[in-house]
Amino acid sequence: MIHVYTGPTLGSGEPVLCTPQVSVHPPVRHGDLFDAGIADGDTVVLIDGAYHQVPALRHKEILAALARGIRVYGAASIGALRAVELAPYGMTGIGRVYRAYASGEIEGDDEVAVGQDPDGEYVRLTWPLVNLREVLRHAVAERILDRHQAAELVQEWAGVYYAQRTTGAVRSVCLRVGAGALERWLMARLAADEHFGDVKRADAIEAVTRACAAAPRQQVATSTGCWDTVYYRRWAHFFTASHTGEGVVPVGLRLSYQRLFDPAFPTVWLAWLEHLSRHPGPEAADEAMPLASRVQQMAPAAASLPAHLIFRPEPDLSDPATRALLLMRESPADRAAIVRYLEANHAARTDAGHCCEAISTAAAHHTLLHLWNISPNALGGHAAACGYRTAQQALEELKVFMTGLLLDQNRLHEAVAR
Repeated sequence: MIHVYTGPTLGSGEPVLCTPQVSVHPPVRHGDLFDAGIADGDTVVLIDGAYHQVPALRHKEILAALARGIRVYGAASIGALRAVELAPYGMTGIGRVYRAYASGEIEGDDEVAVGQDPDGEYVRLTWPLVNLREVLRHAVAERILDRHQAAELVQEWAGVYYAQRTTGAVRSVCLRVGAGALERWLMARLAADEHFGDVKRADAIEAVTRACAAAPRQQVATSTGCWDTVYYRRWAHFFTASHTGEGVVPVGLRLSYQRLFDPAFPTVWLAWLEHLSRHPGPEAADEAMPLASRVQQMAPAAASLPAHLIFRPEPDLSDPATRALLLMRESPADRAAIVRYLEANHAARTDAGHCCEAISTAAAHHTLLHLWNISPNALGGHAAACGYRTAQQALEELKVFMTGLLLDQNRLHEAVAR
């Protein structure tokens, strides 16, 4: 399967996208490559991406895909940018925009950035500089203006914020610098061909065409350097969903729920630390040993400290044994609560524009102390006992559940009142 991430550059109705082997996705964003529908050995074509209003696709997500044997092409927009940056690791760049970045002819992100329709249709509302450069190339060739005037216009257009570089703004700049002939010529060319000057679209079509024509291959993992970091694992835990009887639930949220809501989770975490110390895995550099011995080895002068303050690995929830140990006390009611709380977040965002990330840290702090039944001074130690690197990490994870938790408490109070 060929997964194409596009939007304003290449509409979903383009003929090149209307083939059974192509799966069309919206502009790529952080977390999209964790989609379980992308199988090892598939192909990903990155064209457009979201970055202004949501977190952008991280480089390590692409590196991890390459390591799985996924062929990754990039073109036209954020795909071209990422391809230049990751070409040494196996990502393939395609098209003139990619080559311009690779050669150093262009550098800024605003060369490809465009404003998009906020209603989700992904219609391009503004001009990227690369397309305007292409327009000027044709204009110089047809003697509408000379190279000096073209260079001046590029600088003038570059001075307009990308999200405001509409057709009206492009025309206004032409008239302001005395290039009325160019403005009239451009409007005539666009009337005859709505895609005139659209080098990004041409590159995108080339990229999808090449991906479709490429011969199928066996899964071939690419050596991509270091990508399996603590941060990557947290992203994977958050975005990788598992199918349960209660619904589709991100495995990271399942662990978060246990850490936050199970009073006995510190004993679960300690049991997993013991297991990991005795079974470090084939790729680990450390030898197997009891947890007490490992703590003594790691910090001889502080061996009296609890193990969770010294041995602090990040769990890999893609490992079945790790997942089974850390979720050993999880119940169907726990998973149902997560689904309910996620639905509450969605309803609050849709109906009232409420975002769980905007919940105050003070409110989360008060709630967490109540949940764990501890004093403020004990927060850091208890967070570490639950496997958190910092108390702040626990507070941020709790915010995801707080809207639903409040609704549950309100329902309980209403039931008691009746």
